[in-house]
Parts: sequence; structure tokens; C-alpha cells
Amino acid sequence: MIRAGGLLGSKASSHIIAEENDLALELPKLDYRLVKRGIVEWLKRIVAATGRGGVVLGLSGGVDSAVTAALAAEALGGVRVKALIMPTSFTPQQDVEDALNLADTLKLDRELIPIDDVLEAYMKRLKPDADKVSKGNLIARVRMNIAYYYANMLRRLVAGSGDRSEYLIGFFTKFGDGAADLYPILHLYKTQVRELCRHMKLGETLCGKPSSPMLWPGHKAVDELPVDYPILDKILYGLYDLGMDGKTVAEELGVDIALVEEVKRRHSSTKHKRVAGYAPPRNTCP
Repeated sequence: MIRAGGLLGSKASSHIIAEENDLALELPKLDYRLVKRGIVEWLKRIVAATGRGGVVLGLSGGVDSAVTAALAAEALGGVRVKALIMPTSFTPQQDVEDALNLADTLKLDRELIPIDDVLEAYMKRLKPDADKVSKGNLIARVRMNIAYYYANMLRRLVAGSGDRSEYLIGFFTKFGDGAADLYPILHLYKTQVRELCRHMKLGETLCGKPSSPMLWPGHKAVDELPVDYPILDKILYGLYDLGMDGKTVAEELGVDIALVEEVKRRHSSTKHKRVAGYAPPRNTCP
């Protein structure tokens, strides 16, 4: 399952240009040249240490997977990055085209795999009138299964594209898009990922695209989150990086305390998604 441990470990401070003043709760300003270099070198080390030939990743046409793919291509070379584009019938065609165009620009080893027939096979054996969240999570897990199929076949690692915002609030599918062997951007908040995207010159079509998991028709991140990322990231940073209390965070940002408490509730209620799994302690059995 997902693990996160700060900005590339002990070298975090070297990527920070300046902290904001004490009167405003802002994320630190990062030197994205150093951030990119640090992730690229880290990717090289991890892949080499595991003895694997490269990575496999899902390419959705969104900013997170675009940045992850670009970092992997720079670290390993495009031929060692297997990019799987796995649309459903309701995936916007623009997302598919953006994913294909990026893969070709980066010279990735790409494959387009529509997954509707796989989902239909599941639905024939399962309860077809399940709620949309259950069906949506199944879509994410089907994509994970396909990614690991290729990873096993090619002897590669699966690269996840989750960011710190989604990690802390539990906005990912457990054993779906949350399942991977390595997570190159998990230490970066969504707003920071967008800035890294711009630094890497991947184009505003990708860098500024609204986040959309598209696990059901019309699915948009903003419809499920308590507040959009520019404010959410600051709340999360104050609570879980600076250790501030909810009242202080609300006052610093000029938002309702109820919003901050909702963010805290979501973080707490999704704790199970951020651990490998629960098991009794060894002394449970005599």
C-alpha cells in the first residue's frame, strides 16, 4: 500500500527556496529544477536496486500521470516506460488523445487497451445494479490488474501517480490506483505537481486540466472533495506537515472551521487506505 515520507526524505530542505511569512499559511516555494532532479535520480536508484528493467504505468491524460510518465522517461528512457492507456466508453476522447500525444512526445512504449469488455465480463457474474462508487472502484482495480500483468510479464515495477493531497485525504481506490511499487510524486501536493508540470513544459492542456478520476460518467474530483485543491493543499499542509490545530488553520486561511474539521474527518476515516492492512499483535495468541 501507499507510503509517504516527506519531500524525498532527508534532502527536503534543499528543494525549498523560501518559507512564507508567519502571517499566511502557504506551501513552501520549491525549486522545481532540484525537485525534478531529485526524483529522476531516485527513480534511477530504485529501479537499479530492484534489478527490474523499467516501469509500467497507467496514462490517463491527467496531470499526475503525465508528470509521472515524464519523470520516468527522463530517468530511464522512453523505451523502458510501458504506458498503458485504458479508457472506458465514457472516458473523454480528449483525455485519450492527450495521453497518446504525450506518450508519443516522450517516446514511450505505449499501448491502448479499452477495458469495457473486461468490465462487462465482471458485470455478467456480479450484481449489475451496484452503486456507482463500487463500480468505479472496480474500474480502478481492473486497471491495476492489467498494469501488474504487464509488470510481471516484462519484469518491471508499477509506478503509481498518486500525489500527497489525494494520499492524505484518501482520495484513491484501495488496491486500485493506490496500488503500485513506487510513487514518484507522492511527496508533492496537487498544486505542486501542477507547478512541476509547468516547469517540465508539458503544456497547459495537461498542467491546468481539472482533476477527474472518471470512474463514472461526468466524474470530477471537485464534486467529491470538500474544497478544491488550492485551499485543500494549504489545509493539509497546516494540519499534517506543520502540526497546527484546526482552529489555527481555519483562522490563518479565513475559512470555516467546519471545512477544516471535514478535512480532518476524511483523513481519519481513510487511515485504513494508508496502511498495508491490520493484523493482531503477536502476543494476541498465547
